[in-house]
Amino acid sequence: MNVLLAVAFVVCWSSGFIGAKLGAGTADPITLLMWRFLPLAVVLVLGTMLFGLHLWSGIRMHTVRREIVIGALSQTGYLLTVYQAIGLGVSSGTTALIDGTQPLVVAVLAGPLLREYVGPRQWWGLALGVAGVVTVTVGDAASSGGVVWWAYLVPFAGMLSLVAATFLARRSPRDTDPTVSLTIHCVTSAVLFTAMAGAGGDVTPPADATFWLAVTWLVVLSTFGGYGLYWLVLRRNGVTRVNTLMFLMAPVTAVWGAVAFGEPFGALTATGLLLSLGAVTVVFRAQSREEGGDVARPIEAGPRTTSGSGP
Repeated sequence: MNVLLAVAFVVCWSSGFIGAKLGAGTADPITLLMWRFLPLAVVLVLGTMLFGLHLWSGIRMHTVRREIVIGALSQTGYLLTVYQAIGLGVSSGTTALIDGTQPLVVAVLAGPLLREYVGPRQWWGLALGVAGVVTVTVGDAASSGGVVWWAYLVPFAGMLSLVAATFLARRSPRDTDPTVSLTIHCVTSAVLFTAMAGAGGDVTPPADATFWLAVTWLVVLSTFGGYGLYWLVLRRNGVTRVNTLMFLMAPVTAVWGAVAFGEPFGALTATGLLLSLGAVTVVFRAQSREEGGDVARPIEAGPRTTSGSGP
């Protein structure tokens, strides 16, 4: 995997937790999410009408329905739980840590669902990554007070939603231009979040510069950067590698949250960071050996890639 691409993905994906924390004090999470996606959806639709109509030629309704479901799972479902957890008082670092259990779930399910089997060395790396996540979670949770216990369960639902979207995308034909996919996903999220905000009476944005800073941050870094790079890395490198990088989100976010918001960062957090870095190293080296022929190469699943980026 290109190192710069991996670094950009980790930084941009982690920025989403920081942006959510930045906007949490200015508005209800649903309001923030609505205004994150509504202007973005308008821009993408206008861009399509002016410059990208040729990309939609041949797109069938079943493809549109599939992309709507993927967008609802990977954006609406995932982000709703992350923002709600942070709104309930869970730190950005802890939310990212809980989200960091995703690679283990994907590794367990990748074999039976995608026939992308994880080798013994990769299992050791994944176990090391889980140890890192648990270590940082314990330290972060011990330093937090006044947060109801069930708030820490909320991000798990979002993690499972993103896992479901990942498997659905990997099992689907890759016949859709990534720009088309991104447009459908963002329009889906805009519609759903606007409906939720309207039902709760939280449509009007606050007159606060911090709110709009958070919206801009989330659109540029998190949506175009993190979300777009997620599908790019997924297509180029497979489920195991992209989800191994997810182990790095927790410690990176913990460091970022400590610097930006004064969230706790102690010895356990530092230890977890080192364990997560070790996990990425072990898994990447194991997969490189498999591709080089040292061990049996895992069976690839799904249709052949037809494009260089995106699902």
